[in-house]
Amino acid sequence: MILLCGIPSEAPLRMIASRLEEMSADFVLLNQRDFAKCDLWFEIESSDITGELKTQDRIFRLEDFTGIYPRLMDDRLLPELMGEADDSPLRAFCRGFHDTLIRWMEIAPACVINRCAPMASNSSKPYQAQLIRQHGFYVPETLITNDPQLVREFRKKHGRIIYKSISAIRSIVQQLDSEDEARLEQIRWCPTQFQAYVDGVDVRVHTINGEAFATAIDSDATDYRYAGQQSGRPAGLREVELCDELKQKCIGLTQSLGLEFAGIDLRITPEDEVYCFEANPSPAFSYYESHTGQPISQAVAHRLASRPFVRHEPELALMAS
Repeated sequence: MILLCGIPSEAPLRMIASRLEEMSADFVLLNQRDFAKCDLWFEIESSDITGELKTQDRIFRLEDFTGIYPRLMDDRLLPELMGEADDSPLRAFCRGFHDTLIRWMEIAPACVINRCAPMASNSSKPYQAQLIRQHGFYVPETLITNDPQLVREFRKKHGRIIYKSISAIRSIVQQLDSEDEARLEQIRWCPTQFQAYVDGVDVRVHTINGEAFATAIDSDATDYRYAGQQSGRPAGLREVELCDELKQKCIGLTQSLGLEFAGIDLRITPEDEVYCFEANPSPAFSYYESHTGQPISQAVAHRLASRPFVRHEPELALMAS
């Protein structure tokens, strides 16, 4: 049996549920907004983990779950808790339920896509960059500072530089311009990551179970996720095929981070140098699948169900051959 956890209407969760239905796989969809009607307990005896998940109308044995896909939003921000005091019983129950769920998933003898501990490397972009470099990828020259003068010197050295958040909190990647430079004093209270700008083609690579699905992005924007705002036109997405060496690098990086599934952000320069910016452990793959038709959700569903996945390779341009 497979357990899906999160908000059912969210596209990635909805797509995987649909693929599991097409496969006639046995699965349970736990809507975390229904936490008040749920309960969970588990115990460990010797090497056995047993317990129960209770929903509003059913009870499931934890030991029956062989695949788990958690895509949980921050439980503190659930709409059901709006207006609740910080110390309210409902808020305490919600935190306790999610804490127990996450602790069980960390040790469950199942295929979990992904466990929390391996995902933690993404909480520090500088730390993850060191791990990425160890796998043979280039990483842009980086400055992390709260000193405005160091930023000015960094910009003078590189000409074009970008800035973004250090943490896992999503930020819009921007090029530093004269208007931004005039506001640099603000970083004294917020250390920020600055990087030398790298020219090239953005490629998002989703890796799962030895497969790599690559999407090239055509956009003039610094951050193609916000291409409409930054360049006035949406990004164009197209499926591409990686050369074997680069494919294996991406798969190896995912495995070394302890992840089952990752969204790896690359930029390939005109000289075929491959820079890696990030390995996202909870990728919103639905955006890429909906634009290219790549069977990413199908591959994830097959991994959860421990079934072989057969991919039919299209004739596509090679990247970084």
